[in-house]
Parts: sequence; C-alpha cells; structure tokens
Amino acid sequence: MTRQPGPRAPRRGAPPVLLFLAALLALLPALSVLAPQGARAADGDPTVSLSKKEAGKGGEITVSGSGWRAEALLMLLICGQSTPERGVIGGTNACANADGRAVATDEKGAFSKKLPVTEPPKPCPCVVHVATVTGEQALADAVFTVAGHPTADLPEQTGGGRLAVLATTRLEGDSSLLTWFGAPPARRLVFTVGNLGSAPVKDPVFEIGTAHGVYAPQWEERQWRGTVAPGAKARIKLPLELSAGAHGDYQVSLRYGRKVLAEQPWGVARPWGVTVFWVLLCLVVPAAVFRIGMAVVDKVRPRPAGAHRTRTPAARHRPERRGRTGVGRDAATAPGATTGATTSAATTPDATTAVLPWFTPDSAPSENRSRPTTKGQA
Repeated sequence: MTRQPGPRAPRRGAPPVLLFLAALLALLPALSVLAPQGARAADGDPTVSLSKKEAGKGGEITVSGSGWRAEALLMLLICGQSTPERGVIGGTNACANADGRAVATDEKGAFSKKLPVTEPPKPCPCVVHVATVTGEQALADAVFTVAGHPTADLPEQTGGGRLAVLATTRLEGDSSLLTWFGAPPARRLVFTVGNLGSAPVKDPVFEIGTAHGVYAPQWEERQWRGTVAPGAKARIKLPLELSAGAHGDYQVSLRYGRKVLAEQPWGVARPWGVTVFWVLLCLVVPAAVFRIGMAVVDKVRPRPAGAHRTRTPAARHRPERRGRTGVGRDAATAPGATTGATTSAATTPDATTAVLPWFTPDSAPSENRSRPTTKGQA
C-alpha cells in the first residue's frame, strides 16, 4: 500500500532577531582578524625618534624608540650615504662603527639612549641606524644631518630589476689540513637567481650574513660582476670565510637589498689539531724544563774533596828508577817478578822502598828442602 504525499505546509519566514544574530556571528571572525592585525602592525613596525635633526661633530643627541621586541639588544649608529627609503647603502661600512652605542629595550619594547655625533666615512644624506644585535632581525632609520659633513648624491638605483633565488643554495668546498689546525674555514655559496623585473640588473651587490647561536648575522658585502637580463637567470658563486678557529653550527643568510633571499645551515668541525698541539706542548715543555734543571743542578752541586783530580790507572804508573844496590838490572825485570808490590811501594811517597831478596831458579829454598815421605812409600 503506497502512501500518497499530501499538500506541503507553507514555510514561515525566519524571525528578524535570528537574522540579526546570524549576521553578527558572520562578522565576528572578520572583526577578530582585523583587531589583531592592527596590533601586530603596531608591534611589528619599530619606530625611532631623535631629539635633534641636525648637530655638528662633537655634539650629542638622544635617540628614543618604541615598538621593538622586549628586552632586545640594539645597536645605534650614524651612517652616511643612506635614506630611510633605500636603507644603508653599502652596509655598515658606511657607518661610524667606532662611535656606536648599544642599548637594551625595556619590557614594553621602548628605549632611550644618548649618542655622540661623529662624521661617518661616507658623505650625507645621513641617518641614525638602529638594528637588533641578537634574535630576530629588525631595523629602523631616522633622517639626521651632520653639520659640516660633505654631501653627495646617492648611487643610481637600477629600476625595474628584481632578483629572486630560483634553486636551493648550497656550499661548495672542503676543509684543508690547515683548517684542522685552526685556519679560517672557507666555502663558496652557490645559488641561481632570476631577474623577475623589466630592467637588467648590472653588477648586483649581495650581502652574506653568518650567525652563530643566538646572535644576529654579521653581514658582509659581496659584489658579483655581470648582468642579469630581464627574464634571464644566472648561476652565482660568492666566497665565504669564517674567523680562525671557528667551529659549531652556523646559519648562512643571503640578502639582496633589504630582502633575505635564502638561508643555508653550515656545520663546522672542531679544529682538533689545535687541541693535540696544546696537549703535546704541555708534555714536551715540562720534560725539557726538567732536563735543563737537572743539568744545571749537576753543574752547581758541591763535589767531595779530591773528586776533581784526574784519576790515572795504577798500571800506567812506572816505578821510579832506583840506583843499583847490588841487584842486576835483569833481575828487576825477570819473569815472575811481583809488580804489584813494587807499584804500590812506588806510588806511596811516605813509604820506605824495601829491596826484596830475589832468587834464581837454582837457589830457591823450595828446591833444596827435602820432601816429606808419605806412608807406604819406600
């Protein structure tokens, strides 16, 4: 038996209150996203302000900032050939590094520090450059004029050229025997870039940074000679070298302009040759000092009386030639004569030389004495 569908009941419209609540719930995610974005934008854009916009050499200004990471270590520098829009052209080589100052931010990410005014190595336009030393990198620049310092136009900027890394970077090269004894480890950073812009890029200047542990990378400029046409790519090799005796885990970063293009880890082995050298040095030097000391002691120690005289074997001493006392010359040198007694008597100056009775074989007492007979012999 089949069931016949009946007429459907007409649907009632949703109440206005429910429609309002549904619209409010739909807008809540958008509002929650917009609010944190504004807060993050405020926190992610550190600011720098100066007490004076212009001062001469020998003066002093107060640098203040906010929006930085809490309890971060910052470096304050006066740099030439720089603008906030283009940054510090030429890296920290254009800054007065010897007269920079370091400051730490408070819990709210703010700071205030006095900075002496010095002339940078590059002409103005100048800025006060503030950058983090440890942790995640952040920087900000404020326009500043050094009174009396020469000015010059900024280097021409090639417009329309835009480089990007197209392949994974790698490090080429091996460590030598000298590296095992503390020589600076060296490699070549190899990568492929492509020009995504509409203008050629001629002789681009890259920056290579090496970071160890929690410290921020130390950037060094490396210029590549060549031109990358629009839409073309090029394989680039840049030399990289660490300090002598460096070992551990390093992070190599590649930057062009203000954009970090790639990062590459680098594990450097410990120079065990230096350790072996110091171990051997600690063993050899004490042994050598001990031998030298024993030789000195042997030279300066006191010796017993008469030990310094030269000892001559008694056999080499010849008896003094005496006058003839009725004994022939041949008897003194006859075979079987006792030379020990004569030598001892001659070597003693106080002793009286006694003339022994020498006998010939025919007059020896043992020849004339009768032998005793044994029992049973006739």
